[in-house]
Amino acid sequence: MIDVLFLVLPDTLLLDLVGPAEAFRLANQQLAARGRPPAFALRYISATPQASTSIGLTLAGLEPLPDRLPPGAWVVLLGRPGLKESLPTLQRNGWLGARHWLTKVVAPALAQATAHGLLTVCVGTLLAADAGLLGRRQVTTHHEHLDVLARLAPEAQVCANRVFVVDGPVWSSAGVTAGIDLALHCIGDTCGDAIAAAVAETMVVFQRRGADDPQRSPLLDGRNHLHPAVHRVQNAVCERPGHDWDVPALAAVAHVTPRHLARLFKDHAGVSPRDYVERIRSGLAEQALARGLPTAQAVALAGFGTDRQFRRARARQRAQ
Repeated sequence: MIDVLFLVLPDTLLLDLVGPAEAFRLANQQLAARGRPPAFALRYISATPQASTSIGLTLAGLEPLPDRLPPGAWVVLLGRPGLKESLPTLQRNGWLGARHWLTKVVAPALAQATAHGLLTVCVGTLLAADAGLLGRRQVTTHHEHLDVLARLAPEAQVCANRVFVVDGPVWSSAGVTAGIDLALHCIGDTCGDAIAAAVAETMVVFQRRGADDPQRSPLLDGRNHLHPAVHRVQNAVCERPGHDWDVPALAAVAHVTPRHLARLFKDHAGVSPRDYVERIRSGLAEQALARGLPTAQAVALAGFGTDRQFRRARARQRAQ
C-alpha cells in the first residue's frame, strides 16, 4: 500500500483534506469489491496531537511528524483560508515548523530516485514553495495565490488556469474541489481508470476534470450524467472489455429492454450502446500501443478478436 500522509496545520481547509481522503478511501472500497487489496493507507500527521480546521471542527488523534518517510509515501499539503495578503501572513500557526520538517525530511526523499510523491492542494503549493521543494517544476495553485507562488518560487513555472499540474513527483492543484480531481487522477494512475471512474460515480463528480491533457481516457467518455442504469453498463464494459457485449447482454446489465437501453444511451451518453463498446475497446487498444505493446497483444487486451476489427473500428470513429 501507498502511505498517504496528510499534513494538518491549524485552520486547515477541511474540504482540501476530506475530499481527497474520501476519494482514496473509496478507491480501497472499489478495489475490495473486485477482490483486490487496498492501495492506500491514509494517515494524518501534525506537529500537535490535535488541530483546528477552517470550519471550527477540531481534529484529534493526529500522528507526530515522522523522522523519515515510509517507502514510496505520498505527502499531501493542504490549503488554509484567508491567506491572500503576503508571506508574513502565511508564516503563522505552525507554518514555520511544517516548512522545517518538509526541508529536513521530505526534500531529501523527493530528491532520491524513489516513488515518493508530493501532492499540494491550494495554499499547500505555497508551503511547498517556501520549503524549497518546487525547483524549476511546473506547478499551480488557487488563482488568488498565483502571484504569491511566483514570488516564493521564482524559478518554478507557475501555470495559471489549470485544475492541476503533474511534473515528476510533484502534483499540484488549484484547490478546494480541484483536490478531488487530483486525487482521482492519482487513483487512475495507480489503480486504473475503471477504479477512478467508479470512485467519481460514487462521489457524484462524473465530469472529471484533468490536467492539460487532451487525450482523456476513453473510460471517461460519456460519463457526464447521473443515470444509474447507464453507469452500470459503462462500468461492466470498462471492467470486461473483452466480453461478448451484444446489445441484449448490455441490456441485461442495465435491467432494461434493448430498445430502452438504446434510448438511455442516446439521451445520457450521446452514443449507441454498440458504439460505446467499440470506443472503449479502441481507446484501450491505442493506450496499449502507446505503451509499446505489440499490436496483436494490444488489440486482444482491448477485447478485439483481430487487428482487422480494431482498424475498422478506429476508421469508423475517425469518420464520425
